[in-house]
Amino acid sequence: MEKIRFPRVGEEMYHEKLENGLNVFVFPKAGFQKGYAFFATNYGGNDTRFCLDGEWHDTPAGVAHYLEHKLFDMPEGPIQTFRIAMEDNKFSLGSFGASLSESTFWVCMIYGNFTNLQNYGIDQNYVQRYHTAKSMKEAKFSALFGGYLFIPVSAIFFLIGTGLYAFYKVNPGMLPEGMGADFVFPFFIVNELPVGLTGLLIASIFAAGMSTVATSVTSSSTIFLTDYYMHFRKNAGNREKLLVLKGASVMVGILGALVAFAFMNAESALDAWWALSSIFSGGMLGLFLLGYLSKKARHIDAAIGVACGLVALIWAVVDPLVHANLAIVFGTILVFLVGFLCSKILNKN
Repeated sequence: MEKIRFPRVGEEMYHEKLENGLNVFVFPKAGFQKGYAFFATNYGGNDTRFCLDGEWHDTPAGVAHYLEHKLFDMPEGPIQTFRIAMEDNKFSLGSFGASLSESTFWVCMIYGNFTNLQNYGIDQNYVQRYHTAKSMKEAKFSALFGGYLFIPVSAIFFLIGTGLYAFYKVNPGMLPEGMGADFVFPFFIVNELPVGLTGLLIASIFAAGMSTVATSVTSSSTIFLTDYYMHFRKNAGNREKLLVLKGASVMVGILGALVAFAFMNAESALDAWWALSSIFSGGMLGLFLLGYLSKKARHIDAAIGVACGLVALIWAVVDPLVHANLAIVFGTILVFLVGFLCSKILNKN
């Protein structure tokens, strides 16, 4: 470790940077019998921009201030927020039961594993990012770092929801009756935060939303061009390709706006998105794994697997005994297994 001296105050410090980028500082204190440690991160204030997977991301300004504001804006201080959350099981991981029709811990964990494997395997929002890495080592680090970063970022946003829950439980008259869960945070931003911070936070949300939407729109239009249009127009020129990309981007944008309006009537936009993404992409991961792991699989094998996977998806949606989020699980497994077995049985000759 690097030794740093502070002769004016008679102190010395040891510093070392770990492989994951974490800076560790050790201050030995002669004559002391106890030690303590704390963790600090550069988040909030001017530290709202981070580089991940070779791409810069802007987090909404005011998130750190909001957390501080909510923790200390309770009548009994921040302890009251955590006490209410503990009493009402807001820190619970959910039921550990064996039911497949409810959002148990196991259902969420299995769904999370499959959907993240799909994201890093076939989702253009992720693939196009780690493809910009200069080496395989950097690409692996990028993917792993993104996965690890997802945990604390999710915890921060879940803590925001917990803070809102505790705040309006202590102040029930401040929240209009019948307001949906997805509208509580916008209501709080408009009515509780200072005027200047409200405008800044709304602008940051729009900026972050535009960044995410732009990635999805460009990825979708690129897929339409390369996988569909170019299949019929292999000799298309650059000008024609550019026009197709622009037209596809407009159509994807309109479709996305219509879906957003439809989500306004959903009880929970996040739950609805998880369910729909599981249903509509349930077989894609199985098809990807089939092509990656089986070198002998033919088009007919994949087609049979996709047909069986489609049946599994319909069953997962219709059958009330199975949670809709598990559609991606059953669809993936069936597409891969049926396609793999067909390649082994039908290709013997």
